[in-house]
Amino acid sequence: MRIIAFVAISLCVLQFPLREGWAGEPIFPTPNRPVAQVISAEYSDEKTRDLHHEAERVMDLLGVKPGVRVADLGAGRGYYTVRLSARIGPDATIYATDVKADHIKELRARLKSEGIDGVKLVLGSPNDPKLPPAAIDVAILAHVYHEIENPYEFMYRLHRSLALGARVGIVDLDRPTESHGTPPKLLRCELGALGYREAAFQYLKPADGYLMVFVPPDELPPVKSIRACSN
Repeated sequence: MRIIAFVAISLCVLQFPLREGWAGEPIFPTPNRPVAQVISAEYSDEKTRDLHHEAERVMDLLGVKPGVRVADLGAGRGYYTVRLSARIGPDATIYATDVKADHIKELRARLKSEGIDGVKLVLGSPNDPKLPPAAIDVAILAHVYHEIENPYEFMYRLHRSLALGARVGIVDLDRPTESHGTPPKLLRCELGALGYREAAFQYLKPADGYLMVFVPPDELPPVKSIRACSN
């Protein structure tokens, strides 16, 4: 009888997988589209990006100014981090995150060589930026969203670090994720599944890509209610 009961329980587990992991962690849906691999610590070259006023326009559109606390997510070699520091000033609160320890090491060396103080470097995980709670007024993800392993989980966990009235700015190319971009329609759907509301959209020509600005929800939906979007 014990053997029969064990077999019956095993079949139930196989047929009805648990909604949570063994440690009680919620299981997020897997994106229904390719996730691009990280192939470089930077997008394009900084001289060209500055010539096209990319960072300047993005910071203007996001209202970055002294007193605003900013996170550069997927900072790489620090294109935005360095320019955020110049814009906000010596009393800036800037978090620069990356999932690659080598990128963090290179950025630390760059900040030291350029005499930039006050930037908090954070080694995040692929699914969690690991930022402190309610610490961010503006979060910038520049040419990195398509590389996030599970955007539903990452943006869900980012939410706790966003202060009241925060804005999330995503810079990306309007092309498939496997080609290192994110179609705007897909981005709207994936963030909308978490309750993030689109507040602005702007193509950045002559710079590459677009900026889409989102406002986080007051309350996140239950993880089990989140449905992956079609590509």
